[in-house]
Amino acid sequence: MEYAAIYHQPFSAYAYSYDEDTLHIKIRTKKADADQVRLIWGDPYEYVTEKWMSKEQQMKKIASTELHDYWFAEVKPPYRRLQYAFVLRGTDEKEIFYGSSGVYPYHQKTLANINFYFKFPFVHEVDTFKAPEWVKSTVWYQIFPERFANGRDDLSPEGVLPWGSKDPDINDFFGGDLQGIIDKIDYLEDLGVNGIYLNPVFSAPTNHKYDTLDYYSIDPHFGDEETFRTLVKQFHKRGMKIMLDAVFNHIGNASPEWQDVVKNGESSRFKDWFHIHSFPVKENNYDTFAFTPEMPKLNTANPEVQSYLLDIALYWIREFDIDGWRLDVANEVDHAFWKKFHQVVLAEKPDLYILGEIWHQSDPWLKGDEFHAVMNYPFTEPMLEYFADQVIPASQMVHRLNGHLLSGMEQVNEAMFNLLDSHDTKRLLTRCQHNKKKAQSLLAFMFAHKGSPCIYYGTEIGLSGENDPLCRKCMEWDEVKQDQEMLSFMKRLIALRKQENEVFTHGALVWNQIDDQADFISFSRVTDKKRLIYFFNQGKEVRYINLEDLEIGENEHVDNLWTNQSDMITVHPEEFVILAVTDAP
Repeated sequence: MEYAAIYHQPFSAYAYSYDEDTLHIKIRTKKADADQVRLIWGDPYEYVTEKWMSKEQQMKKIASTELHDYWFAEVKPPYRRLQYAFVLRGTDEKEIFYGSSGVYPYHQKTLANINFYFKFPFVHEVDTFKAPEWVKSTVWYQIFPERFANGRDDLSPEGVLPWGSKDPDINDFFGGDLQGIIDKIDYLEDLGVNGIYLNPVFSAPTNHKYDTLDYYSIDPHFGDEETFRTLVKQFHKRGMKIMLDAVFNHIGNASPEWQDVVKNGESSRFKDWFHIHSFPVKENNYDTFAFTPEMPKLNTANPEVQSYLLDIALYWIREFDIDGWRLDVANEVDHAFWKKFHQVVLAEKPDLYILGEIWHQSDPWLKGDEFHAVMNYPFTEPMLEYFADQVIPASQMVHRLNGHLLSGMEQVNEAMFNLLDSHDTKRLLTRCQHNKKKAQSLLAFMFAHKGSPCIYYGTEIGLSGENDPLCRKCMEWDEVKQDQEMLSFMKRLIALRKQENEVFTHGALVWNQIDDQADFISFSRVTDKKRLIYFFNQGKEVRYINLEDLEIGENEHVDNLWTNQSDMITVHPEEFVILAVTDAP
């Protein structure tokens, strides 16, 4: 057995409290190196006649990557304390003991040495990662306000272009506003989404509003605070949540604070609000977002800046009852500030959703004291590379997805913000070379996994677009120009997600078949009461699924949730099928 490949880390995503009574324990081994892993565990203080009272529990191999196997056990220690280690059996049937001091021979002397065991001293509810429960049943819809709908022509900026009259350039305005969103609430409700994520709505000179002037006011081209209050109330009346987008990493260079620094230099009361290297202020002598001089970076270690930003976060919660904050460029803000942010906003509204914009592995932000989720781009990219780009085989996609999902705690995966495109990427249909079937397969694949799925506005009616600014086209409201087939597909997919939310949120992921040669994938989402079985055919040949081959029990019933076929199921190229297996009525 390859000892160097064995990995477990206590107080991490490999050993954590899932709730106040339950611990999740994982261990990693070299792929195909171990054929059994047992967890030895017990209370560290429980002894009978000087012998520590322990139990053995078989661990389940739950996933593999190209290099590793992952094993899992759920434990409910009666006194909320745990002492534990592992017994690994290799394919050569030799057994080893693995604990806090490494690898040892498996024998009674080793088992008796409590110094060799990992510890979980106590399961504290306050230390357990929690996300708002409502997020797990939310299907998000992202709106770029300037491009969704124009409800009031009188608010449009000077030089506004006719709606949808051209592909957008970086500085174009088309007149989208908050009233336009209010006017389309019936459309959104009919689509089935129940969470709305708005790109920034605060006063700013650009169409994207990421260069904020005033965090306390709605941009006048979008409306005013009362219009926004109406919008929130209308969403809440329909059972829909709303999440605002804020940039606390940087501010606009036309903001009063920055202009005071430009004017007064070292005498400005705001000089320590920013990262300025020398005076007078000029381009390249202060830190910015990327290399954008219009966006000077805020010094979030400054107590005045902290107070300013935290008051803003609380204002929109208290005054307008928003349900979430999406935080732009979140990885470039210090952890100390985000920990304060987490405490302050959740003290005000305990079920508020905190979402960070981070494009890479995000474990440091997802320990329970900063964010509930991030925009899950590491989860997105393997799917796109397989289905849309066709640059990796199915097995590599699965390995990368497994590695990513297993790097986090289960309750993190349950609340993660999953997406396929956004205002910062190519649109899904464009990434799929305008192949609608591939786009639909990707959406179905993403919707089948744990996390809270998000649709970028227009995806549901076939809107296309290259990278920014072309991914920010005007929404098409002429039904003749909308892809009605795609719209019906999205309504059906959203309805299925909501109908089977318990399976999608808590069901185990089981890979049934990964066939690189035939480009065919099958997996299941499984709970005690139901199995949803997915089949994705990205190959060139029709695939046939015989129900007799699916190990359906005598007392189980099969429903085809996606096509009208029964008995022999046909999966055509670039299409998918979903079956539900339940106990027979």
